[in-house]
Amino acid sequence: MGSFMAMEEEENNAAVSAAKIQAGIKKEGGDVGDNGACIDRQPDTVVHQAGPNLTAGRGSRSGPGAHSATGIRVLKRNMKRNGSRSCVTRKTRFGSRERDWLKGDTQRGCVCLYGGTVDPQPPASGPQTSCTPQTDLQLVLCSTKTTVEELCAQRDRQGLYVQLHGDLIRRLDPSEHPLQMVYDYLTSMGYSDPVRVQHEAANSDLSCLIRFYSERPANPDQQERTLLKGVFSVRKGKTQLHKWAERQVIFCGTCLIVASVKDSLAGKMHILPLVGGKVEEVKRRQHCLMFSSAGSQAQTYFVIFDTLADYQRWHRQASKVVSQTVNLVDLSCYSLETVPEYLFYCQDITHLNLRHNFMSLQGPGGLQNLPRFCQLKSLNISHNRLGVFPECVCEILTLTELNLSCNNLHTIPMQIGNLQSLQTLSLDGNHLSSLPEELGGLLQLNSLGLSFNNFCHIPAVLERLSAVDKLAMAGNRVDSLELSTLVRMSHLRNIDLRLNGLRWLKSENTEPVSQVTQMDLRDNCLDTLDLSSVCNLETLHCQRNQLGTLTLSGFTLRLLQASSNRLTTVNVYPVPNQLTHMDVSQNLLEYLPDWVCDCRKIELLDVTHNLLSELPLRLLNSLSLRKLLAGNNCLQSVPDLLDHVPLEVLDLQHNKLVELPECLFYKALNLKYLNVSANALESVPLSSQSEESLSTLQELYLTGNNLNEDCGALLVGHQNLRILHIAYNQLLSFPASKLSKLELLEELNLSGNKLKTIPSTVSSCKRLHTLIAHSNHINTFPDILNLPEIKLVDLSCNELTEIQLPESLPATLQELDLTGNGSLTLENKTLNFFSNITTLKLDQKSTTTSGDSLSSSTLWRHGYSEMRGQRNKLCVSVLAVDHFRDSVEACYGIFDGDRNEQVPRLLQCTMGD
Repeated sequence: MGSFMAMEEEENNAAVSAAKIQAGIKKEGGDVGDNGACIDRQPDTVVHQAGPNLTAGRGSRSGPGAHSATGIRVLKRNMKRNGSRSCVTRKTRFGSRERDWLKGDTQRGCVCLYGGTVDPQPPASGPQTSCTPQTDLQLVLCSTKTTVEELCAQRDRQGLYVQLHGDLIRRLDPSEHPLQMVYDYLTSMGYSDPVRVQHEAANSDLSCLIRFYSERPANPDQQERTLLKGVFSVRKGKTQLHKWAERQVIFCGTCLIVASVKDSLAGKMHILPLVGGKVEEVKRRQHCLMFSSAGSQAQTYFVIFDTLADYQRWHRQASKVVSQTVNLVDLSCYSLETVPEYLFYCQDITHLNLRHNFMSLQGPGGLQNLPRFCQLKSLNISHNRLGVFPECVCEILTLTELNLSCNNLHTIPMQIGNLQSLQTLSLDGNHLSSLPEELGGLLQLNSLGLSFNNFCHIPAVLERLSAVDKLAMAGNRVDSLELSTLVRMSHLRNIDLRLNGLRWLKSENTEPVSQVTQMDLRDNCLDTLDLSSVCNLETLHCQRNQLGTLTLSGFTLRLLQASSNRLTTVNVYPVPNQLTHMDVSQNLLEYLPDWVCDCRKIELLDVTHNLLSELPLRLLNSLSLRKLLAGNNCLQSVPDLLDHVPLEVLDLQHNKLVELPECLFYKALNLKYLNVSANALESVPLSSQSEESLSTLQELYLTGNNLNEDCGALLVGHQNLRILHIAYNQLLSFPASKLSKLELLEELNLSGNKLKTIPSTVSSCKRLHTLIAHSNHINTFPDILNLPEIKLVDLSCNELTEIQLPESLPATLQELDLTGNGSLTLENKTLNFFSNITTLKLDQKSTTTSGDSLSSSTLWRHGYSEMRGQRNKLCVSVLAVDHFRDSVEACYGIFDGDRNEQVPRLLQCTMGD
C-alpha cells in the first residue's frame, strides 16, 4: 500500500526549520498548541526523497486561522481497499511519533474526515502525493478541545458535517468538538476506560456508526427525488404548429418548468402543474414523454431525453406527482439546509413537509422565504433544530396546519395570532413554559400539541380555545392538578397528563366535571386517586403510579387500566354496567370486589401478579367474561361452573391449585387457551361427559405439575389441540394410541419427565413443527424426520445411542439439538447427512490429554433457550462463540428478524465470520 505523509512542525526559530528542510531532515517532534491539539498544515510544496520519508517544505501562513489552528496534524492517505471502505490497520496509519503523541494524553485522538464522494473509486496505481484528488479520507490528530472552526481554518474549509448510523447528515456548529463527540458516543455505548475509548476512537471502522465529512456528500438518489434538470428537446402543445427546440427543463416539487432559452433561466418561465395531470410515453419517438396538466384548459409539453436512464428517471418521478390527490411536496429527511430555489415556481403547493432537516432561517431558500407559497395550507418543519420560532410563518395566513415539534423553542411570538385559519398546531418536544395570550384568538384551532415541554401548570389561554377538545400535555412538569381547573375548561374531553411527575390531584370542589370522558395519568407519582366527581368518565389509564386506593364513578366507565401500582382497594360506584376491559395486574389486591361480578358487559379481566387467595364464586359464571388472567397469585381452588359460559382464555399459572373444576371443559365449550403451569395438579378434568367431545381447546399448558402418564388418556378428547406443553411432570410414558389422535398438534413439549421413548405414533401428527423432549431417558430416536413440517427438534440430555436415518431430511428442518447424549456417536456419513441443517448442536468430544494445562479447557459454555412455536418467534438466529479472540472472551448474540427468516440467518453467518 502506497502511503505518504505530509507533515509540518511548528518551530519558534523559522531559520533553523528552513535549514532542516533544505537538508532533507525529517523532524522528530511536534509542538502542542494551547488547546492541547497537535496540528499540522498541508504543505504547498512537496519534496520527494529516495526512501520512505517525505520532506515537506513550508508554505505561506497568511490568513486569520493560521495561528489558531496550530497543533493539528493531518495524515492524508491513499488507500487501496479490499471490500470494506475503511480497511486500514493502525500500523499503516500511524508512525512511532504519532503513537507516542497519542499515548501522552488520553484526550488526544484521531478524527477520520471523509470527502464528499459517496462511492469513490480506488486510487490509480503508481506514486501519489498527499494532495492527490483521489484521496477521500484524512486522518486528523487533534484533541477533545479542538473545535470545528480550528479544523476548518486548517484547510480553508467551509464547514464539517456529521452522520450518525448512515442517517441524516448535519452541518456542525463552529464551536462543536468532533473528537469529543466521538468520545461521548463511545461512552454512551458503555465504554468507560479512557485508554479503551481513545483506542476505539482511532479505529476507522467506527465511521460506520459516526462519520465526519469535510464537505456535504453528494447523494444522487436524494438529488433525483428533490430536483431534476437538463437541456432537452422540447415541443409545446399537441399540434405540429410548434417546433422542437432545445430548452432548459426542470422538474421540482409539483411542476415541470421550461425555460424560454436554452442555456439559462433568463426570460419567461413556463410552469406546468402536474398534480392530477398525465405523464405518458410517446411511442413514435424514442425516449419521449408527454406531460399534461389537469383541467379543461390543460397544457401539454413533449420532452425528448438523451438517454434511457434520464427517460426512466423523469418518468418515475413525474408518475408519483400526477397520482397525488393533494399538492404535496415531501422533502423530509433529506438533510436540507435550504428549500430548492426552483420549488418557489410551484405556486400550487398546499402541503409542504420539511420534517427532519436542518433548515436555516436566513439566506436564499431559508425559511424566511416560505411566505412566497401563497396557497400553503399545511407546513411541517418539525425536527429542524431551529432554536427560535420562525416568525416568518406567521405571515402565511392560509395555513391551517403547522408543526413545529422538536425545535428547541423557548417562546412563541405574539404574531401567532395572525394565523386565524389555523386548526392544528403541534409544539411538542420543545422547551416552552408559557403561551402568548394572542393564541387564544385562534377560534378555529381544534388541536394543540404541548407534550414534552416545560409547563408547570395548564396554560390559562386554553380556556379561550373552545374548539380544542384534548389536553395533550404528556411529559411536562405539572406536579399537581385541581379538578376545578378542568371545570372552567368545559370543552376538554380528553386529558393526557402522562409522565408529568404528578403527585396529587385535588377534588375539593364538589362541582362535577361532566365533560371529561378520557383521562391518561400513566407514569406519575400519585399515591391515591379520587375521580368520583368525573361523572362521565369512560376510559382511565393510571398504570405505573404508586396508587394504594382508587375511587371512580361507574356511570359510563368502559375501560380501566390500573396495572403496576400498589392497589389494595378499587372502589367504583355505581356498578359499571358498561365496563368491558379491566386490568389491575401487578398490584397488592387480596380479594376482588363484589361489584366486578355484577358487571354485565365485562369481557377481559386481568388480575395477574396480585395476592388473591380465591376468586369470587360468581366470577367464572359471568355470561360476558371471555378472558380471565389470574396467574401468579395464591389461588388454592377455582369455583365450579354452574352453567355454560363463553370463556375463551383462562390463565391460572403459578398458583397453588391441586385440582380444576370437574366440569370445566364441558361447561366452557368455547375455551381455546388454558394455562395451569406451575401448580400442584395431579390430574386434569375430563373433556366431556360422553364419548363424543365438543372441546375447542387449542393451546394447553400443563408444565410444572405432578401429572403422571394417566393424564394422557384424559387429553385425547381435545382433538383440536395445536400446542401441548406437559414438561416437568412425572410422566413415565405417553400412550401411543392417544397421541395418534392429536392429528392437529403443531408443538409438543415433553421435557423434564422420565420418558424412555417417544411413541412411534407421533408420525401421525403431520402438522408437528416443534418437538422438545430434552432431559428425559429417551434411548431411541423418535420417528419424526419424516414429518413434512418439522422445524425444531430438541432431544438433548437424553440417552440416545444411535439414529435411524430416513432417505432424506425434510426441507423445513432448521434446528436439531443432540447435545448431552453421552453415548451417542455419529459417523461421518451421518454428519454429512445433517450438514444442511441450519443449526446442528452436538457435543464436542474432548481431545485434551492428561498433560494439558487446565487453561486449555473451555472457559465459556452456553446452553439452550426454548421458544414458542409461533411463526414470527422462529425467525431468530443465535451466535454463540465460546472461543473468541484470545480464548478468554466469548461472543453471544441473538438476531430477531420478526417475520423475516433470511435476515437473522445472514447476520448469524456474517457476524460469525
